[in-house]
Amino acid sequence: MNQFLRRLTPGEQVGLLFVVLFGLLLLATVVLFMLSLRERETPHGQARAGEIQRISGVLNTSWLIAIVFWVGWASGERVATVLFAIVAFFAMREFVTLSPTRRGDHRSLVLAFFVVLPIQFWLVATAHFDLFSVFIPVYVFLLIPVVSALANDPQRFLERNAKLQWGIMVCVYGLSHVPALLLLDFPRWDERKNAFLVFFLVFVVQICMVVQYLAQRLIKRAPQAPLISQSFNWTSMAIGVSAGGLVGAVLAGITPFKPGQALGMALIACTAGTLGHLVMKALKRDRGVTHWGGTVSVTGATGLLDRIDALCFAAPVFFHSVRWYFGL
Repeated sequence: MNQFLRRLTPGEQVGLLFVVLFGLLLLATVVLFMLSLRERETPHGQARAGEIQRISGVLNTSWLIAIVFWVGWASGERVATVLFAIVAFFAMREFVTLSPTRRGDHRSLVLAFFVVLPIQFWLVATAHFDLFSVFIPVYVFLLIPVVSALANDPQRFLERNAKLQWGIMVCVYGLSHVPALLLLDFPRWDERKNAFLVFFLVFVVQICMVVQYLAQRLIKRAPQAPLISQSFNWTSMAIGVSAGGLVGAVLAGITPFKPGQALGMALIACTAGTLGHLVMKALKRDRGVTHWGGTVSVTGATGLLDRIDALCFAAPVFFHSVRWYFGL
C-alpha cells in the first residue's frame, strides 16, 4: 500500500484522499438513512429520533466542509479562501442574529461583514501572515468601539460591542486560519499536499468531539458545568482528546509531521476545540437557545455554527502552534 501511494503524484494523492472521504460520507449517509427507516417502524422509534437527527446534522455539515475542501483544492488556494469566507459570513450571521442590536450598531455591523471579513480573508489569500494574525485582535478591536461611539448610542455600549467583537473573533478570525493552512511552506514538503494538513485538523477535532460525546453517554459521569453542558466532564474530555491525539499520530504519514509531532499537534487542536465548544455552549445558554440559527438557520441547516464552533477555536491554536514549532 505504501509503495502504491509513493508512486502517486501529490495531486493524485490528494485526489485519492477525497475519493476515500466522499466514499466514507456516502456510506455513513446510507447507514443513517437505513437506521432512520428502521426506527420509524419500531414503537419506541421517536425516542431515538432526536439522536439520529443530531447525527444527521453533523453528517450534513461534514458533507458541506468536504465539498468546500474539494472545490477549493480543485480550483486553487484562493478559491478555497473565498469559500471559507462565505462559510464565515453565514456563521457570523447566525451569531449576530441571536445577539440583540440597536440602531447605533448598524455601521459597526456593516464594517464587520463587508470590510473586516473581506480584508481578513484577503490577508490569508496573499499570505500576509504577520498582519493577518493581529489585524482583528488589535486593529479591529480598537476600530469597532470607535465606530459605535460615533453613532451616539451609549445604551449597553460595552455589552453590544463585546458581542460583536466576540462574533468577529470566533467566526471570522478563527475560521480564517483553516484556509491559511493551505499556504504554509514546509521544508521538503510539497505545498500541493497541504490539503492533507487541513484534513488532519478537521478529522482529529471531529473524532475528539464524537468520542467525547460517546464516552459521556457510556460512562455517565457527573457534568463538570451542568448549567452549561450536561455532556462535558474531565473524564470524557480526556478520553476524547486522547482518541483525537492517537488518530493524529496514526495520520502522521499524510502530514509533514513525525508521529510524535503529529500526536502533540493533534492533542493541542483537540483540547482547544473541546474547550471552545464548551465556551460556545455557555454563550448559547446566555442567549437562551439550544442551537445557533433558530429552528432553521440562514444556511438552510440547523445551526451551522454548532457544527464548526470547535474548529473555529482549534484552527488558530493549531495554525500558530505549527508556525511557531516549525519556524515557518
